[in-house]
Amino acid sequence: MTEKSLRSFGLLAASLFATALAGPAALADSAGITLSEGDKFGEKSGEELYASVCAACHMDQGQGATGAGNYPALAGNENLAAGSYPVYVVLHGFKNMPAVGQMMSDEQVAAVVNYVRTHFGNDYQDAVKPEDVAASR
Repeated sequence: MTEKSLRSFGLLAASLFATALAGPAALADSAGITLSEGDKFGEKSGEELYASVCAACHMDQGQGATGAGNYPALAGNENLAAGSYPVYVVLHGFKNMPAVGQMMSDEQVAAVVNYVRTHFGNDYQDAVKPEDVAASR
């Protein structure tokens, strides 16, 4: 490494260290996504949870993506017809999907599942309840 690249690396390392010391609130991107404190997500509504947790893979309109992995479209997805299926997947993971529900309360899992089931061209109105989530844990 040249002296200039070593200096640049040192500045980058110092910047990352300072950001880490500033805490989770300092780690926000332009989309407004922030890191939650502890091992649970802080967002409450299904829309907030989707934007912060799900949209990175399933995309902002639930259209899904293919690249480093295959992330299925949630838009118009008939697999969401039975609320128990997305609850299970959020809680326990499936293929490329991690078990993100382990970092959510029962209320949060129900909120994000209900959001996905009533948005992106989906119109499944039989709401999942926190009790349904608790029974699936």
